[in-house]
This record gives sequence, C-alpha cells and structure tokens, in this order.
Amino acid sequence: MIVGDDVPDFRTISDFRKLHLAELQGLFVEVLKLCAAAGLVKVGLVSLDGAKVKANASRHKAMSYEYMQKEEQRLHKEIAVLLAKAKSADEAEDALHGRDKRGDELPAELSRRETRLARIQEAKKALETQALEAAQAEEARRDAKDEERRQSGEAVRKRKPVDTAPKPKAQYNFTDPESKIMKVSNKGFDQCGNAQAVANEEQIIIAADVTPQANDKRQVVPMVEQSQENLQAVGVEEKIGAFDADAGYFSEENVAYLEDQEMDPHIATERLKHNEKIPLVPKGRPPKDLTAKQRMARKLRTKKGRETYAKRKGMIEPVFGQIKQARGFRQFLMRGMENMRGEWSLVCMTHNLLKLFRSQQIVAA
Repeated sequence: MIVGDDVPDFRTISDFRKLHLAELQGLFVEVLKLCAAAGLVKVGLVSLDGAKVKANASRHKAMSYEYMQKEEQRLHKEIAVLLAKAKSADEAEDALHGRDKRGDELPAELSRRETRLARIQEAKKALETQALEAAQAEEARRDAKDEERRQSGEAVRKRKPVDTAPKPKAQYNFTDPESKIMKVSNKGFDQCGNAQAVANEEQIIIAADVTPQANDKRQVVPMVEQSQENLQAVGVEEKIGAFDADAGYFSEENVAYLEDQEMDPHIATERLKHNEKIPLVPKGRPPKDLTAKQRMARKLRTKKGRETYAKRKGMIEPVFGQIKQARGFRQFLMRGMENMRGEWSLVCMTHNLLKLFRSQQIVAA
C-alpha cells in the first residue's frame, strides 16, 4: 500500500534498520506514550524477567583466559623457531648470492602465527581490563558497606583485597567480544546476551534492556530506574505499586532498594519444583528476629502474597513466549551490545504496537 509494486528486498530493510537504529530506539517511548493514552500503562503491579538470547557469534570462537596463556606461550615458541629458521636461510642465501640480494618473503606460517598472537594478546588485555574494572567496583561497594557499619557503630573486619586478575575460565569471543557465554535452559551454554523486560498486567513492556551480565540480581536497580524514566517521559503519574520477580532476582539489597522506592516487592527466595505448592503461613505478626530473606519467604506464603506473585505467570512470562515462540525472535542478528540493545528495543516496541492494535480491536468490537 505504501510502496506500491516497488517492494524493498530484505537487504534494503536490513540496511535501513542498521542506519537508523538509534532513531528506532527512540520510538519505544513514543509507542509507550500511545499505549498510555489508550489506558494500557497501569503500573499498580509490574513484573521483571529476562531470557538469554543467542548472539550472532559462535561459542566455538570463544577462548578462556587460561587457554590464552597457554596459546601465547606456544605461539612465542613457534615464532622463535620460525624466525631462527628464517635467519638460517637468510645467512645461507647471503653466502650463496650476496648480502645485497633480496630473498623470499617471510614464510606464511610465521605471519599467521604473529597475527594470531596479536589477537590473543589483545583479547587477554581486554579480559584483564574488565577484571580490573570489576574489582575496583567491588572494592568501592565493600568500602561503602564498611562505612555504613562504622556509622552504625558496628565493628569492621579487615578483609583481603579483591583479586584483579581475570578468572581462568573467563571467556572472550573473537566474533563478538561483547557477548558472553551464558547458561541456556536445557541446552547447556551458548554465546548470548541477557535480554530484560518489565511488563504490567496488560503485558505492555515499559522497560527493556540487554546486558552482558548473566547474573539477574544486578538488573533490578537499572530496570526499575529505566521504568521510572519511561513512565515520566510518557506522562504517567501513577507510581509503581508492587514488583514481581523470580528467585534469580532476589537479594537483600534489591529488596531494600525497592522498599526505599516505596514499592511492594514480591521476589521469590527459592526455585520451586514443577507443581510444588507452598503451604500458607499461620496468621499473626511475624517474629522480630527474621532475616530479610525469611520475611520475604513468609510474605509470599500469605494469601495476598501468593495471589500477587502468581500474577507474574500471566504478565511477563507470556511476553517472552510471544516474542520468542510466536514471532520467532530467538537470536540477535547484530553484533555489539549497543546494537543488541537497539534490536531488542525494536522487538519490544513492535510487541507493544501489537498489544495496542489488538486492544483497539477489542474496543471496536
């Protein structure tokens, strides 16, 4: 209808997306604004979940830091042997033809090894930089906690410094270094990006992101912050009331953060077996000596807590099912974290468009 008979092929559409990815990301908030105008962005209860989405990179192109060290030593030895052979050949040719005559180029196997060595050294440096930055962030976090303890009068124990060296199993992928090896449900490990989404009871996605971190616990704060920013940008004055998430997101810090934001957290403290049911807790005030984890577990065993947490099965889980199964989005096509974020934002935006379209169909009917 728009282009008539001049239908663009797949490459034209792909190039358009690559060229205008930043602008397309901005449309996520614009579509969310349309959903808000239609009354679909109610946030009395929201739910957070994530899924490991395969990156456009093979896990067979990844190498661990430990193996890099072994490969580096092996390549150094092989290069030394080849250089010695080249030197011997040069001396023999100089004796035969004279020093002013040009000999053959260096053997191709030497060039290949030098190129591989350079790439491995670059990858090692990248892993070492990442490990150092992570160690510095962890030291800063521990220092802040120690300061809190000092101010509250608690004793602060002397601790060992955080190791700044990469872990032996730390991985670097030569195809897409920004993607990471992650555990995938029922499939072992694969090269992935961790796609996150926050949705409400109308299954409208109000925040979306992709992270190279496999640990979901670190995603609560940034996803809540993005949700609040997006709600403010689209003019939704309602504050997030309750917050659902599975056991992968539980930590005492996350619970404290959500309570500071005046949200009612419902985060599972443990994974349950299929069809396993938790008995209700007896009525009455909870004991005062319960830990944050015990208080949360008790809260989810109450009738209201169970009803609130059970809603996530109809909120966020269908969103990922619709995107991955119904629409077939199971792998990123673009490489690099920023590109993956843009691609995921585009997918989530079109999900919201479909929800908006279908809601208007229902109203019209």
